Amino acid sequence: MRRIFTTGIIIAVALLIGLYFLDMSSFWTFLFILGPIILFATFDMLFGGSTIIRNFPIFGRLRYVMEELRPKIRQYFVESDTDGTPINRVDRQTVYQRAEGKLDTIPFGTQDVVYSEGYEWLNHSINPNDFNNLDHHPRVKIGGEQCEKPYEASILNISAMSFGSLSSNATAALNGGAKISNFAQNTGEGGIAPYHTQFGGDLIYQVGTGYFGARTKDGNFDPIMFQKQMERPSVKMAELKLSQGAKPGHGGILPGKKNTEEIAKIRGIEPGTDVLSPPYHKAFDTPRGLLNMIDLMRKHADGKPIGFKLCVGQHSEFMAICKAMVETGIMPDFIAVDGGEGGTGAAPPEFSDSVGTPFREGLSFVDDMLRGFGLRDKIKIFAAGKIVTGFHMFRAFALGADVCYSARAMMLAIGCIQALECNVNTCPTGVATQKAELVNGLRVDEKKKSVANYHRETVEAFVELLAAAGLEKPSEINRTHVYRRVFMNLTKRYDEIYPPIAKNCLLQENTVPESYRGDWLRATPESFKPKELAVV
Repeated sequence: MRRIFTTGIIIAVALLIGLYFLDMSSFWTFLFILGPIILFATFDMLFGGSTIIRNFPIFGRLRYVMEELRPKIRQYFVESDTDGTPINRVDRQTVYQRAEGKLDTIPFGTQDVVYSEGYEWLNHSINPNDFNNLDHHPRVKIGGEQCEKPYEASILNISAMSFGSLSSNATAALNGGAKISNFAQNTGEGGIAPYHTQFGGDLIYQVGTGYFGARTKDGNFDPIMFQKQMERPSVKMAELKLSQGAKPGHGGILPGKKNTEEIAKIRGIEPGTDVLSPPYHKAFDTPRGLLNMIDLMRKHADGKPIGFKLCVGQHSEFMAICKAMVETGIMPDFIAVDGGEGGTGAAPPEFSDSVGTPFREGLSFVDDMLRGFGLRDKIKIFAAGKIVTGFHMFRAFALGADVCYSARAMMLAIGCIQALECNVNTCPTGVATQKAELVNGLRVDEKKKSVANYHRETVEAFVELLAAAGLEKPSEINRTHVYRRVFMNLTKRYDEIYPPIAKNCLLQENTVPESYRGDWLRATPESFKPKELAVV
């Protein structure tokens, strides 16, 4: 009643003011302008969806307008060039300039505070190599003794992003760029869409917990359908996804707004529904079961490499996988390591912010475990985790990577402006949306060249760093080459921060380093659940 009474008074006063000061013709103009505002205010007071709108009609809506504008205002006018997140302006600008084929040098020195904690660098050699004499596009052979058709992979590839999370034009542009610059595109767990094969770029077919593209009607893995996917000429490898950096232990998310009829047909699901992939695999639930799955996939992979991807979680579980590899002799051709800071799409904030081992710790741990179990020379490591520049690649190689993945940098290369709207289907650049009017603005023929430009220039920048360090091949990089400031007057090499362990030291209990002993003793090939130890 109070709101009705107040509304009535506002309307009456407005009408009286109009009649007093204006003639009739002007009054009707006044009423035409003021009327909608009065009706809008009345609606807000009587039916407003929130307390602030009901108590402060019209003006209360400004709060939501400012909330909508806040990330844009901060990005363009408030944050410095080096403190933006997830990817700062300096790195974003590097991607944009390389993608557009423009000058990517910077004037007047670094903007980084080199004496601040966390600053990292590599030390150059007094006797550097001639960049022109090095291979400007190094490649790495993926495929062990159990692989019939190894793949020569570029050292930088497109990380897993599904059609559905990305638009059709974005997916096609990435594939076109991969074809031009001769590198690989990971399909993501959403299956192989026509846009993944539009230009014939190399593909890494990812199989997630939903088994999209290789799925029975009841949601289980179908090896025959998987074989048909692997027989495609453009598919060069397959990757079994255990977890991802954005939401490890959660499973993939495709909001219903993005789940169009086309996407649903590709995935074998109902359109318009939220697609929540299980956080676990139905096909196995033990370390031995995982390797049996790898073995099954290999038998149906047309001789191509098979690997798995994970964000490192409990250490005993990965040790259990390594023990199972040693015991069974079954091992993947590669392992992709994602960092807990990764992610390109929708994820609950708790999982995105607080679950999963960060990239550097996860990558160095996997490298150490494979070395300790005597498996390192048989398995290649792919690394993913905010890799944007050549130095990021160098740092990943120092921690144990053989090959790098990049997702967000590739999105930036096709026009992403970090609007942070990937999860609501309103991406203004047409990259992470299914709205046709937004997708159509992304020109595939233009952006595929941008992807190729970014890839070529970044790999060459990495090779220049390699030459500056006095090295010839990426495999020569190790943890002694990268330094980090841990305090104002204290710096450490990566081999001091992440001490490598001795080869084969995890094969026998009496040689296991003390820092890993507890997890090693709990790890068993029979179960991911760590076994209980007797209390002495």
